[in-house]
Amino acid sequence: MATTAQLFEEPFDADEYIERLAWRTPGGGSKGGAEAFDPKRLLDEFKCHIEELKQLDEKIQRKVEKLEQQCHREAKEFAHKVQDLQRSNQVAFQHFQELDEHISYVATKVCHLGDQLEGVNTPRQRAVEAQRLMTYFNEFLDGDLRSDVFNNPDKIKEAADIIQKLHLIAQELPFDRFADVKAKIASKYHDLERQLIQEFTAAQRRGEIGRMREVAAVLLHFKGYAHCVDVYIKQCQDGAYIRNDVFEDTAALCQRVNKQVGEVFSSPETVMAKLIQNIFENKLQAHVREKLDGTRHSDVEQYLRNLYDLYTRTTALATKLTEFNLGSDKHTFLSKLIKSIFSSYLESYIDIEREYLRTRGAMILQRYYDSKNHQKRSVGTGSIQELKERIRQRTNLTLGPSIDTHGETFLSPELVVNLLQETRHAFERCHKLSDPSDLPKNAFSIFLLLVEHLCVEHIDYALEIGLAAIPSSDAKNANLYFLDVVQQANSIFHLFDKQFNDQLMPLISSSPKLAECLHKKKEVIEQMEVKLDTGIDRTLNCMVGQMKHILTTEQKKTDFRPEDENNVMIQYTTACSKVCAYVSRQVDHVRKSMDGKNVDTVLTELGIRFHRLIHEHLQQFSYSSMGGMLAICDVAEYRRCAKDFRVPLVLQLFDTLHALCNLLVVAPDNLKQVCSGEHLTNLDRNLLHAFVQLRVDYRSARLGRHFS
Repeated sequence: MATTAQLFEEPFDADEYIERLAWRTPGGGSKGGAEAFDPKRLLDEFKCHIEELKQLDEKIQRKVEKLEQQCHREAKEFAHKVQDLQRSNQVAFQHFQELDEHISYVATKVCHLGDQLEGVNTPRQRAVEAQRLMTYFNEFLDGDLRSDVFNNPDKIKEAADIIQKLHLIAQELPFDRFADVKAKIASKYHDLERQLIQEFTAAQRRGEIGRMREVAAVLLHFKGYAHCVDVYIKQCQDGAYIRNDVFEDTAALCQRVNKQVGEVFSSPETVMAKLIQNIFENKLQAHVREKLDGTRHSDVEQYLRNLYDLYTRTTALATKLTEFNLGSDKHTFLSKLIKSIFSSYLESYIDIEREYLRTRGAMILQRYYDSKNHQKRSVGTGSIQELKERIRQRTNLTLGPSIDTHGETFLSPELVVNLLQETRHAFERCHKLSDPSDLPKNAFSIFLLLVEHLCVEHIDYALEIGLAAIPSSDAKNANLYFLDVVQQANSIFHLFDKQFNDQLMPLISSSPKLAECLHKKKEVIEQMEVKLDTGIDRTLNCMVGQMKHILTTEQKKTDFRPEDENNVMIQYTTACSKVCAYVSRQVDHVRKSMDGKNVDTVLTELGIRFHRLIHEHLQQFSYSSMGGMLAICDVAEYRRCAKDFRVPLVLQLFDTLHALCNLLVVAPDNLKQVCSGEHLTNLDRNLLHAFVQLRVDYRSARLGRHFS
């Protein structure tokens, strides 16, 4: 059995168990060994081992049954013990209830006895107190204060308690019979009150917080308690304002006093509120008047700056003071104090702000035009001016003489920055100083002034001058400065739009004024865009007119019908070269002057007009074979120039024109094939025929039959 027990090792594995049993049996190993494999011997060993396992199982089963019986027996014993404990607990609980009822009964008796004792003792104490007060009252009646309590300075607290009670009693006595004694009591009352206040003041100077607390507690029942608080507040401020910054001094003073009043007074929040009220109504109000009243009429700019700074710092100070206990509604309390100081200034603020911005904006504008030695022209708005503008937009005619601005755009980034800076400060002041209900309206009025000065008086005026300075389309060697005006106007308007979004929108976003602002902004944009579009259109006409002038003066009829067909050495004509150079300069100018999609829009329009001009120009000549080749070279150069536009439509137009020029040189038999090519197949047959008619051999080669 010992051997069997050794075979039961943890963790148990049946296969491993059989293997170890076989290995231990002589002749039972599967891999051979000292003895050869003997199955009979192994079988006998297995049978013997099985018997041993049965005996082991029976033994273990008997042990298990024995343990189960023992467990059942102990469970019954434990159940009996639990029942005994429950019965004991029930008995103890009953005893506890009886004891609790007994204690409650005794407590009731004790309370009843206490009430009876108090009912007997309270009248007795009152009688004793009344007797004591009557004794002191008799002394006042006799006019001889013999008691030590009235003559000993160390007993001033006890004397104050007595005299305060006597003073209350004296108030109820008839005046005609007790006038003299009432006067004596009142005199002593005021004398003690004065002594207590003096003692409180002396203790405050010495920094004796404990003594201050004792005296304040005694004075609490006197009429002079408020005077004691006033003296404390006045003495707290002595030497507190030694710097030039009244706001920092006030914050430091309140921080220091806040801890002290909690240790001295029974209602510190009332004392702190009274201290802050005293500071606001005296120190701060005097400081504000000193700063504002002197500049209100003499220097409006400085007045507005001071008002904004003082109001901002006062509200910041009030925010700091909310950390202290000032009562239940400290925010309303502080708001009323601020209003009491600034109400007279805030009522007239927006009128002063608007007048300052109006004057300041006009001065900035005038200073700029004076620096340019420019006298502002009167821009008409009547019916005649509107009629002229409408005719000019529809016909591109120049009505009236052109103005020579000598390249001046009359747009100043410095002026714009100054106007926007002034307006930004105005918006900041408006946000801080306006009543919340008036804020959107006030902000809108400031915005209108910005529109007037920046958009109307400056940008719109510059556009009017720029439009008047654009030469006619047939002018020679004209300088086109309007694109520079466009560039600067766009840059300025981006700054205007940024201030609109950053400064104005937060002030009006949740009010009905938002719609008015957006409408006004849209109206301004549309008015400027009309003038910009008109100016750009007329500028493009001038560009095309300049190209036309170059072609007219530089292009000769012999260019495309050379006298010596075999001796043409040029790659393209002089007119083509000059036109391409001019166009390249204008394309660069447009790219520098525009941004975003406007670049593609303007270049597309310029490219279309450029193509139309070249197309019409080529139809004015007749072409020999070599002349046609030269025309193709010119168009190829124009097409290379058109690539600078980076507009697919323009490049496509010149590709088509290049294909049309091939009709000038193609062999007559190949005309139909060329006309059905990629670029020409969708064109009108009359257009193709018109180009073929430009060939000098049109009639001799009977080319017209190909289009019949």
